[in-house]
Amino acid sequence: MLASLHVKNLALIDEEEIVFSKGLNILSGETGAGKSIILGALHLSLGDKASKDFLRDADSEAFVEAVYLVNDDATKEALRDLGVEPYDDEVIMSRRITDSRSVAKINGEQVPAAKMKQVGDILLDIYGQKEHQSLLNTHKHMEFLDEFAKNDIGDLKEKVANAYKEYKALIQELESAKKSDISKEREIVLLDHEINEIESANLKSGEDEELEEEYKRLSNFSKTMEYFQRAHEAIAGDAGASDALSSAISDLRHIEALDEKAVDLLAMLNDADSIISDFNRELSGYMSDTSFDGARFNEVEVRLNEINRLKDKYGPTIDIILEELKDRQEKKAKFESFDEYLSELKEKVSVATKELEGLSEKLSAIRKKNAKELAKKMRIAMSDLNFLNSEFDVELKRLDHLTENGFDEGQFVICTNPGEPLRPLKDIASGGEMSRIMLAIKTVLAADGGIDTLIFDEIDAGISGRTAQAVSEKLSTVAKNHQVICITHLPQIASMADTHFLIEKSVANGHTISGIKKLMEDETITELARMLGGSAITEAVMTNAKEMKDMAKSYKNNA
Repeated sequence: MLASLHVKNLALIDEEEIVFSKGLNILSGETGAGKSIILGALHLSLGDKASKDFLRDADSEAFVEAVYLVNDDATKEALRDLGVEPYDDEVIMSRRITDSRSVAKINGEQVPAAKMKQVGDILLDIYGQKEHQSLLNTHKHMEFLDEFAKNDIGDLKEKVANAYKEYKALIQELESAKKSDISKEREIVLLDHEINEIESANLKSGEDEELEEEYKRLSNFSKTMEYFQRAHEAIAGDAGASDALSSAISDLRHIEALDEKAVDLLAMLNDADSIISDFNRELSGYMSDTSFDGARFNEVEVRLNEINRLKDKYGPTIDIILEELKDRQEKKAKFESFDEYLSELKEKVSVATKELEGLSEKLSAIRKKNAKELAKKMRIAMSDLNFLNSEFDVELKRLDHLTENGFDEGQFVICTNPGEPLRPLKDIASGGEMSRIMLAIKTVLAADGGIDTLIFDEIDAGISGRTAQAVSEKLSTVAKNHQVICITHLPQIASMADTHFLIEKSVANGHTISGIKKLMEDETITELARMLGGSAITEAVMTNAKEMKDMAKSYKNNA
């Protein structure tokens, strides 16, 4: 359940914290008091897009933090699947917003906004005006049916989606193959030419790198020989390093018997003399054995030009060219046995189609079974919401093609007046009726477990009187097994509150701010009186408010 919501520097709110309770939590207040800000704060904590316009003070950051208590194992497991581990049975979702960026965190770890939404979908369900408008979209009806049937469906929808993906890929391959069949002779001629072109080059992996190194050496032969010769003269020539070293060795030998240091230095010079002698022999031998081979230079140049031409056509490296050769050989083999390939492909499509149809049949059977049960429960729930003598059903029909969701198409159909035929929900339900129908759907889905916290905004749109009383009773019934948070302006709904919060505006230091207050018993009566009588709260209105609260208590005690 949602344990608390902390809001700071957001729209009209300076800083407030709401500690929610189990059961039915009611938020009320005059129009414009800031009730929608609370819902907006929750949406922000769930990863909705943040705007700097939300900031009350542009020079300070806005902060929203929602704390959830998670006790059941199924919810914990679902959270762990998303990489979220509850600590002390708590999940803390926060959002910091500045004029330039926002940071989302779950249990102190920064996460993308998309993950906030995934986690939020597990922890709570927010119902507002946009959602009841979604009933106009018949695709949403199938989502509700599948949600109702989720225990029977299990992973079947995932299997259908995977089977459809494979089926679609094979269909596309078959269509491409049929097009290729028309031009396969021309393709074979082209492939033959390209295969022969690469094979005749007799390429070897790494050959180009060796040739480029050799080409560099040969093309710079004159320059390298010049510098080798200069190095040889500097060491072995007249007055070169060798002569100077010999002279130094001779000088030190005259004094080695007179000074021990001369002995050490002489040893070092002898080592240097040995190294220089080796250097002279190595360099002289290399220079005498090395000559410029013009024929080899031309051969390397021609080979490199051939390799580079193939690189320009088939790929930047020899390894890639050889891979291209392999691909063309396989493609040619496929074309040469094209009839066999086409026959095998058609068989694969047939097998994939049968598998997808079989899975879709299973899914459809589950849907049909659950559609009857959903319709039955919806008729009861709608009756509780003052839809008297109304009919409700789920109409399913088979599409003429397969999809990733099977082959079913469905919609809710309804009749609110006895004797009239069932018609699509989107064609006949009013805004107020849509709101109550959505409440019925939510209560039916919630009754089967699932999300612990349900939040309703504008559930009272377009209703009053007995219907409002029916909605309040339904919310109270749902709140026995779920935490319900409801923003309302109707006293009938507010009277059912297990916990009641008042949101009101005030002016401080020349600025309008919204405050949130948890009401005590007598304050709840006063707020109900305000909702009943407006600005004129008479003794009669107060009596009426108290009677309404007493009636609500009586209903909850006896329900």
